[in-house]
Amino acid sequence: MATAAAQKTVFNWVGKDAKGQTVKGEMASKSADLIKAQLRRQGITPTKVLKQKPIRGGSSKITAGDISIFARQLTTMMGSGVPLVQAFEIVANGLENKAMARVVSQIKADVEGGSSLTVALKNHPEHFDDLFCNLVEAGEQSGTLERLLNEVATYKEKTEALRAKIKSALFYPVAVLIVAFIVTAILLVFVVPQFETLFEGVGGDLPAFTKMVVNLSEFMQQWWWIIFGSIAGAVFLFKAMHKKSQNLRDKTDALVLKLPIIGEIIHKASTSKFARTLATMSSAGVPLVEAMDSVAGASGNAIYRDAVLRMKDDTSTGQRLTATMREQNLFSNMAVQMVSIGEESGALDDMLAKVADYYEEEVDNAVDALTSLMEPLIMAFLGVVVGGLVVAMYLPIFKMGDAF
Repeated sequence: MATAAAQKTVFNWVGKDAKGQTVKGEMASKSADLIKAQLRRQGITPTKVLKQKPIRGGSSKITAGDISIFARQLTTMMGSGVPLVQAFEIVANGLENKAMARVVSQIKADVEGGSSLTVALKNHPEHFDDLFCNLVEAGEQSGTLERLLNEVATYKEKTEALRAKIKSALFYPVAVLIVAFIVTAILLVFVVPQFETLFEGVGGDLPAFTKMVVNLSEFMQQWWWIIFGSIAGAVFLFKAMHKKSQNLRDKTDALVLKLPIIGEIIHKASTSKFARTLATMSSAGVPLVEAMDSVAGASGNAIYRDAVLRMKDDTSTGQRLTATMREQNLFSNMAVQMVSIGEESGALDDMLAKVADYYEEEVDNAVDALTSLMEPLIMAFLGVVVGGLVVAMYLPIFKMGDAF
């Protein structure tokens, strides 16, 4: 069924209904002739049937946030009693992201053409991951699509909120370094040369600290383009290699976990993602071993991904989830104990959800604490940098004053 759906093309059509009014829409089929035949059976005289242009660069334009909004809007429509196909049309018309609106329209066309929602979503694997598709499939098979779509929407919203907090925690130190570098460069290139001209007119030996700053200024004035070009090139090269090399991504993930403060935040965030994803899959009735693949993919860190895959192998042999978690030496005692209680009481998904809630709050608190800590550090760091340059420029003036 998935293969047949994948061979279909989405067409935009325009026609006249029985009352002579112009109507238009989208439909998936293998050819324009089949579209025309289907429209005539519906009492519509087709005037134009054109193949829909594919989305260019859709994966770069559609974000995880767009998918989260789509899931929540679709859940709201279905909860209001709106039929699925009509819900797609309403959601597509209300989306500001045109690329996402096109994807939703294509899903609508596939469903209208007879595909299940699961198959229609799987036709866009770059936007809808296995977890999303598996939960929708479980909902369609069990007749609880609305409930599981709500689970998906809630899961996406929480994971996106967590991702935003992690980005905030990582961005702050980088922003401090960039600001400090730019301020220092401006002072060295534009301010220090003014003092250098003054010193040349006065004569005499300059203090060692002042000489060092003047030499650094001359170097910056002459080679600034190489410095900025090298930094930009290094960043671009790292991003390109990071995108292509799985080994580099794994090593970067391992290094991030060892960083002070930031590493602890990533640990807590990965634990939260593990618990949230597994809780969502468990509440949908997905078997534990089958759920582990989706949990590994959603962990957000290579170390946790590999640990979850090892846990999958262990649980497939009959080991308890609690035992496999202990063996990884990644999860806190509290997380392991809460999962153990969930296994013993038969309420694993509820306890996993509580673990996720707890660590999401821990991440939130840690990011707030980091922000509060970084603010005075920024002031102190910039004060030392700028103050150091100012002192270096005024040392010769102080020396001249002592001479008199």
